[in-house]
Amino acid sequence: MSCYDRRDLGLLLLRLGTGGVLAAHGAQKLFGWFGGHGIEGTGQFMESVGYAPGRASATAAGLAETGGGALLALGLATPAAGAAAAGAMAGAAAVHVPNGFFAQEGGYEYAATLGLAAAGLAVAGPGRLSLDHAVGHVFDRGWMVPAALGVTAAVTAAVVGARTCRLRRTAEEAAGRQGTLFEE
Repeated sequence: MSCYDRRDLGLLLLRLGTGGVLAAHGAQKLFGWFGGHGIEGTGQFMESVGYAPGRASATAAGLAETGGGALLALGLATPAAGAAAAGAMAGAAAVHVPNGFFAQEGGYEYAATLGLAAAGLAVAGPGRLSLDHAVGHVFDRGWMVPAALGVTAAVTAAVVGARTCRLRRTAEEAAGRQGTLFEE
């Protein structure tokens, strides 16, 4: 490898693997491919776990995963792609936190791994074996990394926070209804 080094090859492999998995995961949500449930089924699931409105939540998550994953794999707009994918995975991890860490128990291990890999790629950059490099890094400027990660962190915090409030309110309402069943 005369003009490319091990780092470039490593970043290419990490981008292809992480981006490919994320794009396929998002395609399940958007199109129902690979055994997924599409927008309708995913929207119903999103509602059931507190992300409302469900259809809009499914669309946003699907676009962040599919678009972010595809762009990561290509190495194009890497800061935005990595941040979008990391944000979607943070939202997914929030659903699985009550189940602990390990995936076999329904935990957040898988979502955290994909999210951290995507965020790491946003920070490290795509390497020379990428479309960003081929087009002169016009979509991969240094200032874009903190901007993309900062905006994504703020939006993700707001969305996950709203979900937490919604779930808490639902639990309080259920507890209130339960209390009235036993009053005389």
